[in-house]
Amino acid sequence: MQRVGELMAKHVDDEVIEQVRSSVDIVDVVGDYVQLTKRGRNYFGLCPFHGEQTPSFSVAQEKQIFHCFGCGAGGNVITFLMDIEGFTFQQTINRLAERTGMDLQLDEGTATKENAKNPLHDKWKAAHTFAASYYHHLLLHTVEGEQALAYLKNRGIDEDTIKKFQLGYSMPGWDNLTALLEQRGYEPAEMEACGLLVKQEDKERYFDRFRNRIMFPIFDDKGQAIAFSGRILDSTADEAKYLNSPESELFQKNDVLYNMHLARMAIRMKKQVIISEGFLDVIAFSRAGVENVVGTMGTALTQNHITRLKRLTSDIVFCFDGDKAGLEATKKAFQATDGKALKRTALLLPNNSDPDEFSKENGLEALAKLSAEKGLTEMAFSMVYYRKGLNLQNDSDVLQYTDTIISEIAKSASPIEQSYYVKQLAEEVGISQDVIEQQLRKHLAKRAKTEQTERPLVERQPVVKNSTQKLDATSRAEYLLLAHLLDDPTVFRSKGIQEDMELFVHDELVEAFLHLLAFYERYPTGDFQRLLEVTENPSLKKVYMFATMMDKDPESSTKEIEDSMRQLRKYRVEKRIEALMHESKVAEKLSDYTKALELAKQAIELKRTLHTI
Repeated sequence: MQRVGELMAKHVDDEVIEQVRSSVDIVDVVGDYVQLTKRGRNYFGLCPFHGEQTPSFSVAQEKQIFHCFGCGAGGNVITFLMDIEGFTFQQTINRLAERTGMDLQLDEGTATKENAKNPLHDKWKAAHTFAASYYHHLLLHTVEGEQALAYLKNRGIDEDTIKKFQLGYSMPGWDNLTALLEQRGYEPAEMEACGLLVKQEDKERYFDRFRNRIMFPIFDDKGQAIAFSGRILDSTADEAKYLNSPESELFQKNDVLYNMHLARMAIRMKKQVIISEGFLDVIAFSRAGVENVVGTMGTALTQNHITRLKRLTSDIVFCFDGDKAGLEATKKAFQATDGKALKRTALLLPNNSDPDEFSKENGLEALAKLSAEKGLTEMAFSMVYYRKGLNLQNDSDVLQYTDTIISEIAKSASPIEQSYYVKQLAEEVGISQDVIEQQLRKHLAKRAKTEQTERPLVERQPVVKNSTQKLDATSRAEYLLLAHLLDDPTVFRSKGIQEDMELFVHDELVEAFLHLLAFYERYPTGDFQRLLEVTENPSLKKVYMFATMMDKDPESSTKEIEDSMRQLRKYRVEKRIEALMHESKVAEKLSDYTKALELAKQAIELKRTLHTI
């Protein structure tokens, strides 16, 4: 997830950030996505970032922060909107500003390559919006659009669906849209740059890019039209079936998913997304009442697509065409999402059909039922994929298939999954399970040797407690002390903590205290929101979020701080006593009784001091 820790790299003026952040209440913003119930000082609800039955997601209105005690997600209103909507930082600031009616004016220093805005973008979007309305009107309300309208209705697409997806029709003439755009003051060269018009070679003449096609508008996250795809009406014409807008500053196919603006809420609510391919496939699912569907528009699933979807759900279902190309697309999609901590399954359609064809042949209820079924795992899909085109009655095909599938099974890190598919493969090809297991062991040994030489070093992440882990007395003391330090920077000096940094026990807490000390040297008055912004380490940020959400008694803060410090000092002494007794026993085994006695005496003396701490 992209975090506000990246703010410093954006060079956005601090005053602008603070102005936007202070203009909204995090409870109102989160409340648009999560049903919150007030308990004590905070609000609680089901976490939108992971599946749970018991609310562990907390919003602190006083501090304007959120934290999930289950998955560790946390931050302020900016990080929440970035995480749940998949917005960039710039989009988030603009969306929050729009929410409060602010006229946000970023100075020149805010521009970066990523978020610098071409002043023509708004004009281009307005032109696309006009074009979408124009095409939509032609389809529904003109004689010229009757053929296209009849075609759509013949495919089961009713008027409500047409309006929902703002489908349209472009007339056969060369310059229908061109003339209208010029009448409204749009420069043809600018309209060519954003993909609506085409310039005739060697002439200063412009004409419509889309002619005599059913029009599918493509929208950005705000629901603004940024591109089109036009489907040909005359199947006998010597033209491409679909004509798409060229890529531009507004539209990049590797970043845009069809129907994302409408599907986002359904994806979040169902905690699952179905990825299909074509426009009509997505529309077919919608007609069947399945709204958590997006389309790749005929392009391969990209890392940008995956990143955006992962911010909404960890459960991805692939439902591409059932033909050879569709199987290849599914295989590549599994490969693209490998190692992304996602649950991935595939729905396979019979008879080489696509979702739209399947719904026409079997009905919308059948498509809805199919979408609710458990899909094939990657391994189960691989068995279908590699079996395609083979004759398992042929010995050479059987051997080829068996060796390939064993190699695929070896890639699984789960012994249970390996065992399950070994048994399934043995039954399928009629080869002894023992023989397949023996061959699998060879593959695993070879794979382990390769991974041992190639495996990168993995950075160990600090462990942060969650609501299911009961804190022991020492951990609670550390977190409680950190909580008070976050509330009041003066505690560092007034309680002598700064001079006693060995007080803290666990690595993640030691790192947090040292980081916080450095932060207070730069910002002596303290600012938790600023702390979150400058803390780039996600694990460290989780420590802060967990600590600040702990229940504290503001009227007994001095006592809680002193009790926490007493517990930590007591723990330190107890650990020293354990070490001395261990050393004493070692000395005794070595017949060094003098040293053993001296170490034991030191331990006893320390034990006597425990009650004075």
